[in-house]
Amino acid sequence: MADLTQEQWIEQLSKDDNAFILDVRTEAEVEEGYIPNAIHIDFHLGQGFVDGVNELDKSKNYYVYCRSGGRSAQACAVMTQMCGFENAYNLLGGFMNWEGEVAQ
Repeated sequence: MADLTQEQWIEQLSKDDNAFILDVRTEAEVEEGYIPNAIHIDFHLGQGFVDGVNELDKSKNYYVYCRSGGRSAQACAVMTQMCGFENAYNLLGGFMNWEGEVAQ
């Protein structure tokens, strides 16, 4: 797992042909907007989150975000330590500091 600033996250994501964006916020937070092309799995689902990410392709590079960066850091840790993902990148500052494109 690596923590990336918004600038690092955007730059690395733009060059990554194997990228997958994962939004781990609640449904209510997602309704306020999300980063385009993100797949949503709520971290607060607990085992449901683990089950959801275990269905994902572990060969992808995962760019993970939440509202402020805390849950996504935990999600990255779960993904790498419990689920066997090799590449999970946490967006420092999360969606509330996101200055890039937003979808509704």
